Amino acid sequence: MRSLLYIIAVILIIGWAIGTFAYATGGLIHILLVIAIIALVFGFLRRDTVV
Repeated sequence: MRSLLYIIAVILIIGWAIGTFAYATGGLIHILLVIAIIALVFGFLRRDTVV
């Protein structure tokens, strides 16, 4: 499950970066970034509690 969260986070960050470099406007790009950060935080929390 941890690796799935990391894969989702990486895909969302790449999508955000592509949107930013393509001069895309709108709230969707920032929503993708926030979701990616949340997925990373959940991944770190789950890794710490499993140990």
